[in-house]
Amino acid sequence: MTSSAGTPARSANWNLPNAITVVRILMAPLVFWLLLADAGADGPMRWWGAVIFIVAISTDWVDGWLARSRGLVTDLGKILDPIADKLLTSGALICLSILGELWWWVTIVIVVREVGITVWRLVELRRGNVVPASSGGKLKTLAQSVAISLALVPLWTIVGDWILWLNWATMAVALVLTLWSGLLYVRDAVRLARAPREAS
Repeated sequence: MTSSAGTPARSANWNLPNAITVVRILMAPLVFWLLLADAGADGPMRWWGAVIFIVAISTDWVDGWLARSRGLVTDLGKILDPIADKLLTSGALICLSILGELWWWVTIVIVVREVGITVWRLVELRRGNVVPASSGGKLKTLAQSVAISLALVPLWTIVGDWILWLNWATMAVALVLTLWSGLLYVRDAVRLARAPREAS
């Protein structure tokens, strides 16, 4: 799409991808309430909380694909999308720790990394530097989504406690990828900081 002057037209902030992102943000408190209200009873509220989380986290791929394929990428979307993702994943991890199902140190490490990198990317965006998600970051997001989804769905009530070993293994993979991708972003931050000095 181009303007009358022949320059690319800016996509309106309030478009379908951004609306989906906002819905994802609004779904997060409902997920947290359902998980904590269930209080570890593995009842209907726990199942609903897990299902809503899976649906919400899955929309991250949907809104991203829509924005890129239809030319609807906006600055607002670049800000809201990581906030929605971090809110969902970090909040779910905190709920799991509150329920005593995940070690607090794991939650703290992941949340600190997520918040730190998100703040840095927003700062760089204000400076005019768009920091896209790296391949490591995308792999990390996928691993976190799978690990948290498995941890939330009380499959142990159906197949037995052996599934907990699978849950812990996937969470360990997610933790390792979180730290690894975080180091990649630190490397990128150092390069961006050096660029102005080298140019001058």
